Amino acid sequence: MVALPLGPGSSGEAVADLQRRLGALGLAEEVQTDPIGLYSSGTDAAVRAFQARYGLDIDGVVSELTWSILVEVGYHLGDRQLYLRSPMMRGDDIADLQGRLGALGFDAGRADGIFGPLTAAALAEFQRNAGLSTDGICGPDTVDALHRLGPARTAAVMVNHVRERERRRMGSPSVAGRRIAIGHAGGLAALTQALHRNLRELGAVALVLHHPDGSAQARMANTFEADAFLALRLNAQPTNRMAYFRGVNFWSEAGLSLAERAGEAVQGLSGLAPEVIGVRLPLLRETRMPAVIAEIGPAGFVVTANEALARVLTGALASWVAEPSTGVPTASTSTTG
Repeated sequence: MVALPLGPGSSGEAVADLQRRLGALGLAEEVQTDPIGLYSSGTDAAVRAFQARYGLDIDGVVSELTWSILVEVGYHLGDRQLYLRSPMMRGDDIADLQGRLGALGFDAGRADGIFGPLTAAALAEFQRNAGLSTDGICGPDTVDALHRLGPARTAAVMVNHVRERERRRMGSPSVAGRRIAIGHAGGLAALTQALHRNLRELGAVALVLHHPDGSAQARMANTFEADAFLALRLNAQPTNRMAYFRGVNFWSEAGLSLAERAGEAVQGLSGLAPEVIGVRLPLLRETRMPAVIAEIGPAGFVVTANEALARVLTGALASWVAEPSTGVPTASTSTTG
């Protein structure tokens, strides 16, 4: 078990392990400027580059979240046996498995890199169809069959993309009656309440979630069975940053579309072009509905523009509901993972 956090000045085998993992991800040039096992400027630069790549806070500190994602992205399909357990297994090998199953028409749920009940059921169904032992364990025989029988994970439209599109098409074109969750971790109570009030006035069933932990907010939004989740974050810098879920081989089309609309709405007030970025933060990864983290700053702008921000964000949500569009990452859209 690695003792966290790690940062400048840390030393020992844990730092050497960190350096090896960073080097395997193409950051060897930065890491190699430091002695093995010493967290100095080179390792700090590599950690910051990794955090930027995956949409994490860029502080050069290896927290539990940074470490867990670092470990997860190092897994490749076939490196280990995959199966349903508690706590659930996580990793890019699982996202690869989910993508391959989805491309073959087996509904493994969203390709979020979390081995849950849907993934286990889809895996067992694939094994049954492939004439393998139906044990729900992805071992060498199953991996060989997936490579032999399945197309590349990007070669087909995945089941979860289709499901997300159909869910939006079948819903009402009005925000009235829609279940909208609004999350904040502190510092934006006035904006949150104004947005909540505006949505209620339009007939939406809106719920405010106030909790510092993203996973906790995701669980509450799932329990609420929200149709959409907008999490508000305050940044000390002039910022218009909209984040949606993007994993190894899946992005939330609806989440990207909402992120783009929210970013454009805020731009109309702040003049700041939005940065729309796909990341795998727990809040976005663990929600079962389209979700966006809207990071807005600086504080002075947010305080003086509370009512206007609430108005344009309400409009963005309403237009997103009324005019479903497919969100496809473009050259101007940042993507990670």
